[in-house]
Parts: sequence; structure tokens; C-alpha cells
Amino acid sequence: MKKPLIDVLLMSEKRKQALLLLQDSAKEMEYLLKSLGTTRQALLPQIRILEEHHLVNHYEDTYGLTAIGRLTVDEMAPLVGTLEILDADIDYWGTHDFDFIPPALLKRIKELRSYEIINPPLADLYSLHKTYHHNKITEYVYSVGNIFYPDYQSRFTEMIDNKITTNYIVSENLFDKVRNEYYEDFKVFIKSKYFNLYVYDKNMNFLFFTFDDYHIVINMLKKNGDVDSKYILCSTKDALKWGKDLFDHYLKDSTPITEI
Repeated sequence: MKKPLIDVLLMSEKRKQALLLLQDSAKEMEYLLKSLGTTRQALLPQIRILEEHHLVNHYEDTYGLTAIGRLTVDEMAPLVGTLEILDADIDYWGTHDFDFIPPALLKRIKELRSYEIINPPLADLYSLHKTYHHNKITEYVYSVGNIFYPDYQSRFTEMIDNKITTNYIVSENLFDKVRNEYYEDFKVFIKSKYFNLYVYDKNMNFLFFTFDDYHIVINMLKKNGDVDSKYILCSTKDALKWGKDLFDHYLKDSTPITEI
């Protein structure tokens, strides 16, 4: 009796990874062995199971997906990608509120692969950009948030002086604070052609997220609403594209501010 397909797919790491490697195109056995870091003797029994269940076929020493295999892997790959993201730090995801991510982007959460959870030293808590920029010069900075850190004045001035275009979406509460407490500073910032300020007219249930040409940083609130200094840091191209799409999601419900 053949195994249920769900067991074939998920009960062996070698079978699962082999199928994912074959998703784009057929591969020679040597490629599979090198990619999986295994031996022919260890891999062949797993490949045989895939063949017996009509997921994989081969010609000489090249293996590829069957029609059933392609249908199955195309459905499996997104799930595996999502689980890998969550498994990397399930306690963090399980204790934080990520409802601010719209459903379409939540389905693409796997694009944050290779992320790190950073717990910054107390001394760096209010100058996070220094902990991840490492002297890299960016052309643009996009941010959405409920806070400005105490070093905001020097940070924004530095970016304007370096002709870095900043696009910042703030909550209505933070904008009220800008008008009441930071009026003169932001009057100068907004006059600069390198600083674009927007106000988001709906609830923001997160602290902030920001990205530039190199990194995306996301600082979530805990499920009970508490602030957490830990943040997600990711530097892949897919993550930056994901971050731009998240920014655009908030931008469509935001109003540009041309004067305070």
C-alpha cells in the first residue's frame, strides 16, 4: 500500500527538499546531492518513493517533476516557506501582533527569509539606524511609524544634508505631537525637497517599520500592546520589495503634508 501523499511530502526532509529543488526545472543527480549535502546511497531510496508515487520521473541521471509532482510542489512550496519563517523564531511570532500586515502580504511572509531578531543594547536603543547601516549610503528611506526616537533631529538633518530622500508616514497622534512639540524642526524638514511627510488616518497597531536600499526593519508590538525593543532585520531583495509593498499599502490611506 502506498503512503498518503502528505506523508510522502512532509515526513522526510530529503524528499521535501528534493521536490523543492526540482520545482524550477529538472536536475542531475549530482546537483541534488551537492545541494542537499548527502550521498547517492542515502538519497536514492527517497527518490524511489517519489517515483513510486508519480511525483518524480527520470531519464538517465536527470530527475524532474511529473504533472502531479508540479501541481503538488506548487501548492506545497508557499506553505514550506511560511513555516520556515515562523520556525526560525516561533516564540517571537507567537507573542507579537502582526495584524497590521494586510492578508495579501501576510501570504508572502516567506519573502522575509533569512531575517534576524535583533535585541539592541540599551545604549543603541534610540539610534537603531547606526546598528544596521554600517556606514552604507542609501538613496531613499521609507518609514511608517508611531514614534520618533530622541535623535530624530540629527538623523533627519543628516539625511537631508546627504540628499537622501525620506518618505515618512506617521499616525495622527504622532502628527499632533509634531505640530505641538516639533513644529519648527519639521517646518524646516518639509521645506526640503528631500523630506516627504504623510499622515495615516487609520489605526497603527505597531511601533514602526522602515527600509532603505539595503535593509528592512520591523518593530512589532506585543500582543498585549507592550512595546518591545526587539526588531526584525532582513536584507534580501525579496524582503525589500515586500517592504515597499507594505509601505504602499499604508501610503494609499495617507495624506501628504506640504506645510505644518
